[in-house]
Amino acid sequence: MDVAHLPTKCFSSPVPSSSLPVLSRVPISLRRSRRVASFRPIRLCSASGSDTLVAGSRKEDGRVSEAARKKLDESGDLKSWMHENGLPPCKVVLKERPSHYEQHKAIHYIAASEDLQAGDVAFSVPDSLVVTLERVLGNETIAELLTTNKLSELACLALYLMYEKKQGKKSFWYPYIRELDRQRGRGQLAVESPLLWSESELAYLTGSPTKAEVLERAEGIKREYNELDTVWFMAGSLFQQYPYDIPTEAFPFEIFKQAFVAVQSCVVHLQKVSLARRFALVPLGPPLLAYRSNCKAMLTAVDGFVQLVVDQPYKAGEPIVVWCGPQPNSKLLLNYGFVDEDNSYDRIVLEAALSTEDPQYQEKRMVAQRNGKLTVSVGKEREAVSDMLPYLRLGYVSDPSEMQSVISSQGPICPVSPCMERAVLDQLVDYFERRLAGYPTTLSEDESLLADSNLDPKKRVATQLVRLEKKMLNACLKATVDFINQLPDHTVSPCPAPYAPLLKLTTNLFSDLAKPQSFFAVVVLLYGSTEQCKRGTSKMPGTV
Repeated sequence: MDVAHLPTKCFSSPVPSSSLPVLSRVPISLRRSRRVASFRPIRLCSASGSDTLVAGSRKEDGRVSEAARKKLDESGDLKSWMHENGLPPCKVVLKERPSHYEQHKAIHYIAASEDLQAGDVAFSVPDSLVVTLERVLGNETIAELLTTNKLSELACLALYLMYEKKQGKKSFWYPYIRELDRQRGRGQLAVESPLLWSESELAYLTGSPTKAEVLERAEGIKREYNELDTVWFMAGSLFQQYPYDIPTEAFPFEIFKQAFVAVQSCVVHLQKVSLARRFALVPLGPPLLAYRSNCKAMLTAVDGFVQLVVDQPYKAGEPIVVWCGPQPNSKLLLNYGFVDEDNSYDRIVLEAALSTEDPQYQEKRMVAQRNGKLTVSVGKEREAVSDMLPYLRLGYVSDPSEMQSVISSQGPICPVSPCMERAVLDQLVDYFERRLAGYPTTLSEDESLLADSNLDPKKRVATQLVRLEKKMLNACLKATVDFINQLPDHTVSPCPAPYAPLLKLTTNLFSDLAKPQSFFAVVVLLYGSTEQCKRGTSKMPGTV
């Protein structure tokens, strides 16, 4: 993604003066990294500013002369600057690997400088080198006010970074900002968040609910941009430093969008700290640290430092990884630009809407809330389909006496007639088939694309995502057909259902859960816990 140039005025906080990097919260896949060229350590020198900021257009970025590169190296790197400003001795080193795109600079990453064992402290960054809202706004009360009103912590940090970037080499944060610019919001796969993809690149996600999530998130960023001036007027610390730079006049929307995505991809969520410190930018953290779903190491706040304790052994030179939290692949791609094939938290979402015109709507909604809790986690698709059925059957119940039986039952048990069971299963089959038909490619075509080593990185991660979604949908479809085949009488026709639930073809769980309670959601986890939900006595195939 092109990094736009910022005007050269003065401000104070993190982000360099050329283009704001579009940071992807370090996408990592060591398997995919193997095909990249060899790694080499970065020279560590004293920290001082260079004559020009590392940014500019995409073309300029890849054509830095050796003389210019040497000059930048001589001006100091991130780690040297941190040591000069209070970073204690640590057990990590900055290394680099080439980008997939020749016109872009190499990707930097954090590696072990010596052999490490699980439980070793890799580094401890002092709070004086960590950027938080407390530092940005100078007053925790103002920070709380802003983050509970119309502007998120990420937007506040992004504004602060843009101002600091305009200050250029005068900024205390210049070495950190320069590193962010170098990364351009890319993670270890050199892919930016889809928020920064072109319209043609977003087409790679056709059929996936993630495409709608990207567009919705982009609209949210635009709304936050429109509130920036409010922050500028309310936050005295910013007003005093930049009295003539009203945000929306100083920064075009595209600059803010890039800054927002940069912050989104590298911000660390600290636990057990005040509200004004919970979102932090840590110079040795993402995007230099790579994320992995099956890792448990986290950056934590400890006695005036943010430290990383590794959870596994590392050989000297190996990249260090941290946990990205329990996020599905759709969120990993949206936030950090990568997809984890081994993500145990991956899931697809099915959302059913109960008809508000149903005379028994209120009773059905109560049962769905009581038993559904909006999400159902299982280990296999067959069990997931089985757990969906009780909630879908609610929409088919029409007899008041049956509804009373459902209300009085303990647990998600919903006795229905054979024709009603067939109607529910037929609706699920139709839903899975239509959802799969929404993708422009088949699973086999996805496999062929991923076998191409020269596949564009953005198309690769998009194909990985839709491929995993299709695998889950196909498995759910097969399980539903198996339930139909197990029905005792295949000649039974589906019952008519005037108030059958509506299954949405595209769904965004994270926004839809905030909608009125006419909706309830069922989440299917492909690799979730193998522990099964407790069930009542089965009366027929698929009955829970």
